[in-house]
Amino acid sequence: MKKYLGFLLVFLVLMTGFISAAGQAEAESGSKKFAIIFKNTGNPYGEKEMEGYKIAIEEAGYEAILKAPAQPTVDGQISIIEELIAQRVDAIAITGNDADALNTALKRAMNQGIKVLSLDSAVSAPGRMVHINQADPERIGRVQIQAAYDMIGGKGQIAVLSATSQATNQNTWIEWMKEELKDSKYKDMELVKVAYGDDLRDKSVSEMEALLKNYPDLKCVIAPTTVGIAAAGLVIEEKGLKGQVHLTGLGLPSEMASYIESGICEWMYLWNPLDVGYLSGYAAMALVDGTITGAVGDTFDAGKLGKKEVIADGEGTQVMLGDPFRFDASNIAEWKTVY
Repeated sequence: MKKYLGFLLVFLVLMTGFISAAGQAEAESGSKKFAIIFKNTGNPYGEKEMEGYKIAIEEAGYEAILKAPAQPTVDGQISIIEELIAQRVDAIAITGNDADALNTALKRAMNQGIKVLSLDSAVSAPGRMVHINQADPERIGRVQIQAAYDMIGGKGQIAVLSATSQATNQNTWIEWMKEELKDSKYKDMELVKVAYGDDLRDKSVSEMEALLKNYPDLKCVIAPTTVGIAAAGLVIEEKGLKGQVHLTGLGLPSEMASYIESGICEWMYLWNPLDVGYLSGYAAMALVDGTITGAVGDTFDAGKLGKKEVIADGEGTQVMLGDPFRFDASNIAEWKTVY
C-alpha cells in the first residue's frame, strides 16, 4: 500500500509539474501585449489603422491594446505612453502628434525593453526603432500638386487644409508640394495659405470657410488629411461652389464617395489604412521576436502583405507600404464599401 501511495505521489508531482509548465508556456505564448496609439479619438482613418493593427496581432494569438487621446495633443499621447510602460507592454506603435516632443517618453519605454515603432506620422529616429510609411512622401506631395494643376488648368490660387501644424507626415508632404511648385510649369499657380484644422471636423469646416472668405479667387483646395478633405467637400457643397472651387487630397472612399460621384472632388488619393495598421502589427511582432532590429536590410513576413524590407529613412529606417492610389468616379463605387 505504501509503495502504491509512493508511486501515486510521484505521479501527482510529475503531473502537477507538467500541467504547471504547460500552463506557463500557454500563458507566455499568449501574454504578449502590443499597443497602438493614434493621434486622437473619433478619427475614422485612425480607427481603420488601429483595426488593421488589431487584426494582425490577433492573427498571432496576442493581445492588441488600442489607445488614443481625446484631442490630438503631445501631452495626451505622453500620458498614454506612461500608462503603457506601467502595464509592461511588449511593443508600442504610435502615430505621432509631434516629431520630437514624444522622444523622451518613447526612449523611456525602450529603456524598459519595450519595442517602439511609429506609423503614418513619424516620430524622429531617436524615438523609435523603425517607421512604417504608407507611401513615398515625395510622391504623395508632388501628386497632389499635379492633381490641382490638372483640375484648374495650371492657373489660379490654391490653398492647403492640413491637420495639425506639428503633424510630421502632413508637413513632409507639404514641403514636397512646395518643391513641386518650384517647377516653371506652375508659374501661374499661387499657394496662398496653409491652414490647419487639427484633424477636428468642426475646426476643419471653420478653416475651410475662412479660406473661401479670405481668398475669393481661390481655385483649388488640397486637403492631405481625411478629416480635412471631407470637411472641405461639405463646405463646397453647402455653398454651391462645385466647379468653382476644386478639391483634391487624401480621403477615405466611404466618406468621399458622394463628393466624387457628384463631381465636387474629381479625384483624390490614399492607401488602405487597414493595411498600414496591419503592416505595423507584423513589424511590431518582428521587433519583439527578434526577427528584425530596425536595421537597413532586415526583412520579415507581413502576413497577407508578404515579405517586407527595412530601408533607409533619413537618420532612421522605415518600411514602405506602397504607392498612393487614385480614387475617382471610375472606381469609387467598388471602394466605398471597403473602407
